[in-house]
Amino acid sequence: MSTLLHIDSSVSPTSESRAFAGRFATAWTENHPGGTVTYRDLAANPPSHLGWDGVSASVTPADARSPEQAAAWAEREELIAELEAADALLLSVPMYNWSITSTLKAWIDAVIVVDRTVSLSGGPSVLDGKPVTVITARGGAYGPGTPQEGNDHQEPYLRHVLTALGATDINFIHVELTLAAVNPALADLIPLAEQSRDAAEKAVAARAAA
Repeated sequence: MSTLLHIDSSVSPTSESRAFAGRFATAWTENHPGGTVTYRDLAANPPSHLGWDGVSASVTPADARSPEQAAAWAEREELIAELEAADALLLSVPMYNWSITSTLKAWIDAVIVVDRTVSLSGGPSVLDGKPVTVITARGGAYGPGTPQEGNDHQEPYLRHVLTALGATDINFIHVELTLAAVNPALADLIPLAEQSRDAAEKAVAARAAA
């Protein structure tokens, strides 16, 4: 039985990233009979930003940790255990200020532990052999040839992090120009926004069936 770990990070309950990730999770469940989805909403339940207690706890034996270290590690352990138990990972990621949400960054900081989830010596890492799907939503367009090319600090960063965690099957699905329908200055781009949505819907269906 397969388990999909589905992580949302948008602060908006009606965001495009949430909507497309929800479609993916539904289609994945339909295509994986008996599979289960573990869901975590980083906006509703934001992880703590990594502090010294959480960092030092990772190199302190359990029986020697202070109460503050033990509490910080317990939070990290819960997030790490979810990732370890998953057979596939789904991230929904809005672009905020050309990058990712602070809550997703906090989640990343929590789950990266050298010699546990990340190997620096060629050993196993937590996402080895696990497919990862990243659904992004961007108000503008950041693909090759666009004026914003080079300002995408979302996909390159996440691709590096996920690769460090052992992933080799990483698929990005971008929903772009989400502001075209609400910003009069972008009205001429509505047809391109609709094309992006159509392409994303097809990509979601294909990836969820894999």
